[in-house]
Amino acid sequence: MKKFIVAVFLSLILVAGCAENPPSMVDGNGTLYLIAVWDSTDGAVPNAPLLPMSFAKVIILSEYGLMIRETDGNGILFLDMLPATTYTLSARKPNPNRPNMQIVGSKLDVLVSAGAIRRDTVFGQSFSSTGIAINEVYACGPVNSVFYFYDQYIELYNGSDSLRYLDGMMVMRFSGNGAGKGPGGDEGDDGDIDGATYEFKFPGVPGERNYPIAPRQFVVLAQDAVNHSTSCAGAIDLTRANWEFYNQFSGSDIDNPNVPNLINMRSSHTTDFFLSVTNDVVVVSAGRDSNYVDGIDIVDVIDGVEYQTSSNLLKTLDRRVDRGFALSPGSYSGKSMQRREPGSDTNDGIIDFEILNVPTPGRQ
Repeated sequence: MKKFIVAVFLSLILVAGCAENPPSMVDGNGTLYLIAVWDSTDGAVPNAPLLPMSFAKVIILSEYGLMIRETDGNGILFLDMLPATTYTLSARKPNPNRPNMQIVGSKLDVLVSAGAIRRDTVFGQSFSSTGIAINEVYACGPVNSVFYFYDQYIELYNGSDSLRYLDGMMVMRFSGNGAGKGPGGDEGDDGDIDGATYEFKFPGVPGERNYPIAPRQFVVLAQDAVNHSTSCAGAIDLTRANWEFYNQFSGSDIDNPNVPNLINMRSSHTTDFFLSVTNDVVVVSAGRDSNYVDGIDIVDVIDGVEYQTSSNLLKTLDRRVDRGFALSPGSYSGKSMQRREPGSDTNDGIIDFEILNVPTPGRQ
């Protein structure tokens, strides 16, 4: 009996000796030391000194979710206890020299390892910002098997603290220019984006003040401002939309008399403002340049979003409008693409947008 007990005791010692040593470090003990800088001359002066992006908002995106932090007065952000994974970083702040510009810098595939300090730098560039941004795009259609997608809408948001005006602004779809740089590319490198196929316009001319959008206000632009659930179960009721796309050159387009219209600028185009259910380019411009044949001047662009179902597809919208693209949901899934924060525009759709299981027209 004693021999048996001794044998069991020795066996336990051997098993314990063969067991794996416990980890000496807990996952998530990585550190990020980030410096954000920008060139105040926007490249106009070679080798100009870089300035710190002081008190810039930093968006930190990973498989674990989204964090928003702020750099200090020297443009530095220090974060510890981070999960060991790959991050996408974006820093942004108003341009102190140009009130209608934002300084934006991004960095992809930043690997933070456990037990290590990752040091990196984000270089900011200036981009135009009027306060109005495309906040949500619903294009894929409701869950259905009859290919119903007519409840599409685009939502705008005024993220500024002042009243803005929609007079004369244009909303466009870019799906042409396939033989060149693609929809929204700057063909000929002449400072414009090419391939506009749909061009619809708010009433009035740029500079007038008849159609305001208040600070923090959402504005819904419906393909058709009707209750689509009466035609397809699960579709969206858009009777409360603020605006409706209406093609006056079509003999069959729906017109809700209680909702004001954006009208078609292209007489050869006789269908409604349809978006692709999977991938497309949507651009909002000030409307000063309406010559879509020649291309829309980039300086006239207020906001633009390119959405795709896969990160492996070719990006075509000029990087000065959007450096990335929003990942879109599957077709006929009833989901939408919305900014993670209302109006937060870093000019990088893959950072700015997320997929919503339930669309939210007119709200976040």
